[in-house]
Amino acid sequence: MAVLSADHRELFLPLIEGIHESPPWGAFLRNLVGRMVARRAFMVITLANAMPGQEPMVLHAAAPRAAQEPPIDFRRLEALRLHPYGALRPGRIYALYEMLDYDDRAQLALQRAALAEMGIRYGRWLRVSAGGAADAWLVLVREREDFSGSAVALLDAVAVHLAAALRTLAALIDQRLQTALAQAALGRLGIGQLAFDGEGRVMAADPLAEATLVLMPEPGGRPGRRLQLRPDAARRLDGACQALAADPHAAPQIVRVDDARGIDLLLRGSDMALAEPCARPAVIGVLRDAVREPARHAIRTLAARHGLSANEAALAHALSLGESLMEAGRRLHLSDETARNYSKRVYAKTATRGQADLVRLVLTGLAPLS
Repeated sequence: MAVLSADHRELFLPLIEGIHESPPWGAFLRNLVGRMVARRAFMVITLANAMPGQEPMVLHAAAPRAAQEPPIDFRRLEALRLHPYGALRPGRIYALYEMLDYDDRAQLALQRAALAEMGIRYGRWLRVSAGGAADAWLVLVREREDFSGSAVALLDAVAVHLAAALRTLAALIDQRLQTALAQAALGRLGIGQLAFDGEGRVMAADPLAEATLVLMPEPGGRPGRRLQLRPDAARRLDGACQALAADPHAAPQIVRVDDARGIDLLLRGSDMALAEPCARPAVIGVLRDAVREPARHAIRTLAARHGLSANEAALAHALSLGESLMEAGRRLHLSDETARNYSKRVYAKTATRGQADLVRLVLTGLAPLS
């Protein structure tokens, strides 16, 4: 089948651009319904590493004439025990009659009656696979007449591109998960990060940095953004970025970016290893908010990690907050003598040599990430 310019404009480009939509491929699915003169359609996307019982993503589309009709009931259609979706051969297009159970007359009658009630007389099923990482099932239906040969040929031409787009989406989802993991851990520690180029422009900022600092578009329509700073702070930031870009192994520099809130930015030469092609940052900026983890979570973590009792773990956490032994004991309703006894047991169980060593152990352990 010859690929037309309309196919590129209405189907293939929306497949590429639709990877970044949330949910994905809305424009693609609507355009496909129009090009195939379908009445309604849906696409089910499942991920191989989804949690048991996690609902799949279901995308719906309808022709303008069916805009007021309810979406196809995916679960009801699934309950009809048509040809098992998992047994459909990837890339092959199935007609509705191939999905019916002709070996069981009662089941066949039930299937036909339910399909008629749902306004489905003709349909096409297509399964695409992302190499075990994800699967998608695309269903398009009509009510009055079957799909034309040219419509089915169009769907066949789309299948290979949809499979490629699904593989890309699965890889992107994996990258998003890795990014979310890193950002969640840093966020619990109150750490925000920014990537700068050699001239002090912000190439990227994580959510905590975005929420803490004010970023402005680069003047003149140039790529990147700038931190909104006082002129003297902006000059120091630009100078530090230029120096670190010229010598990435130079000593880190600190720039005060907000006097009122006492926010400092640690700047160091970038040593990030990124796959090509990429625009490598020259400098990484790090800020830290003085936040600590929820006490109840940290206490449970300390108790489980070091075999402490609940009171011992509570005392250890209080000491890590900078409280003196007596202050911590009184806040926990312990007598001074009991607090001393608890502290001795804590030091013994954690193999630490006093309060300073205990604070080091707590702050470099798992408790701050609880």
